[in-house]
Amino acid sequence: MNLRYPPVLLAVLCMGFLNAACQNKTLEKVEDPRLNDIKLPDGFSISIFADNVENARSLALGANGTVFVGTRNAGKVYALVDADKDGVAETRYTIADGLNMPNGVAFRFTSLYIAELDKIWRIDNIEANLASPPERVLVNDSFPSDKHHGWKYIAFGPDDKLYVPVGAPCNVCDNAEQDPRYASITRMNPDGTGFEVFASGIRNTVGFAWHPVSKELWFTDNGADNMGENNPGDELNMASRAGMHFGFPYCHQGDVKDKTYGDRHACSEFAVPVAKLSAHTAALGMKFYTGKMFPAKYKNSILIAEHGSWNRKDPIGYRVMFVKLKGNLVESYEPFAEGWLKAGTAWGRPVDILQLKDGSILVSDDHANAVYRISYNK
Repeated sequence: MNLRYPPVLLAVLCMGFLNAACQNKTLEKVEDPRLNDIKLPDGFSISIFADNVENARSLALGANGTVFVGTRNAGKVYALVDADKDGVAETRYTIADGLNMPNGVAFRFTSLYIAELDKIWRIDNIEANLASPPERVLVNDSFPSDKHHGWKYIAFGPDDKLYVPVGAPCNVCDNAEQDPRYASITRMNPDGTGFEVFASGIRNTVGFAWHPVSKELWFTDNGADNMGENNPGDELNMASRAGMHFGFPYCHQGDVKDKTYGDRHACSEFAVPVAKLSAHTAALGMKFYTGKMFPAKYKNSILIAEHGSWNRKDPIGYRVMFVKLKGNLVESYEPFAEGWLKAGTAWGRPVDILQLKDGSILVSDDHANAVYRISYNK
């Protein structure tokens, strides 16, 4: 199990109190027959990269290939290691526990950054100390503590700043008038200084990435609830510069005025979505595909994890979508992997996407407690 304690002593420690080492686990290769229901384009296959990863949410890749996994409800952060590079993780380490919605994880040089509800932490030299992580260092503790849309996705941009969203603490409200941090994407220096709001009018983004060529920030945004079965659509947005406003709460999906706040501003005042996505699919993690394993048509286009609707009469989402781009224009928006929704019931809910060094991708699932690997071998 690659632990630093002898087995007898470890057993004594685990009986007395919760020790991080007690939660480290050697994983076995497993097969899930339900994966036979996942429909993929010809030549693609899906398998279990790691099972028994409770509430697996955001993903980040370490310099040595370690896969870090945040959680929303489990309060833990995991590290998954595939030492022999066979596409299956052999070991799962619990590197943090007892945290408040540690959804976001980001890796920089040798350090892992973790986003709690209202704090950003850093663990240095983490890949060399997975079995016994160093003490966490507090980076920033100035974020709001609202739980509604409070969990965070984080990532470092091409400018080496850490980008951190702050969701609206409501379904639809105008809290940003009093506090501009709400309904925004913020950014800061790696040490927590230089905090600023980068973009506004964003209801709740739980996934973003930078275009590999233009370096512009693209992000998903979840549309409001209780406005109809098919309205408003989730959004795929692009921020070409700092200071842009994307409409919330005055305007939804770029062209629908809010019934309460819509008279305050015209939709024409705001940036319009690059694409209107299907309504209530809960579009979360997104990545530009830059690898060499997949066919050429996927190069520099987008894969989006749709977590799935929570109160729609006919459930929708629970899939991974492919967004084909031509420059900054969307040519198509179509299913890439689907089948987690079966006969109206979801057995899995995709959350985030991570590209590995070999060009395959991982997909986290906080409902089935798994991380999948999708590869191409045709």
